[in-house]
Amino acid sequence: MHTVAVLSLKGGVGKTTVALGLASAALRRGVRTLVIDLDPQCNATSTLEPEETDTSIYDVLQDPTSDTVRAAIAPSAWGDGVDVLAGSEDAELLNHPDPGESRLGRLREALRVLASEDDAEEPYQLVLLDCPPSLGQLTRSALVAADRALLVTEPTMFAVAGVQRAFEAVQSEREHNADLQPLGVVVNRVRPRSHEHQFRIEELRDIFGPLVMPVALPDRLAVQQAQGACMPIHEWGTPGAREVALAFNLLLARILRLSRSRRRPVHGDFDDEEIQEAVDA
Repeated sequence: MHTVAVLSLKGGVGKTTVALGLASAALRRGVRTLVIDLDPQCNATSTLEPEETDTSIYDVLQDPTSDTVRAAIAPSAWGDGVDVLAGSEDAELLNHPDPGESRLGRLREALRVLASEDDAEEPYQLVLLDCPPSLGQLTRSALVAADRALLVTEPTMFAVAGVQRAFEAVQSEREHNADLQPLGVVVNRVRPRSHEHQFRIEELRDIFGPLVMPVALPDRLAVQQAQGACMPIHEWGTPGAREVALAFNLLLARILRLSRSRRRPVHGDFDDEEIQEAVDA
């Protein structure tokens, strides 16, 4: 089970879009995925439209027992292979700015419960943690539970500052999770002809070097259209949707490759095998 926290400390940069795009790519590829909605706005839960659950992330973070965790998970409306641990507006009540170690470890314990259940049909291959744009208990719990952190930004001045803060948070949280590593920085909503966007991307490369993903996510109306229809981007079918879907295939290929070899460096360009896997998916 490979666990990725998707985060930014600036709102509105599309981190939920990235989490949903990866879930869509995983569905297309047949990778069994769990999306955990930690954001009290619950946008991921709304788009994935799971069945009603008896509990939610709010309950799991208070009592990470097997019964509570299982009662909070439901199949998504996207199809067999993508499940949702339902979000809750009440989760904001748990977003303490300075939680103790016990609180920070509850999500990690919940994932351990899932991984150890003997009666599970099959383990999840990928867990995506959609974090809120703040550094309280919710985001920090995700960083304690994850193996990798995927930082999301837009090519704008304020978003670049937000991803710097997020990177510092990842490094700081290694005190509680020594296995945590940054997966990389993905730049969302890029317009290739924008000089400002190109300037900000170069700025990011100056700051983060090879951690900046070699594939960026283009700014396409199809993303909002697919989300408005609560559909995976891979099923939307327009040229813009196909372009974005290919980018998500590449990102997923990188994550799965890292999960097969934990010691492999996170840096470097996509190789030919990853590109072919993404095209075929």
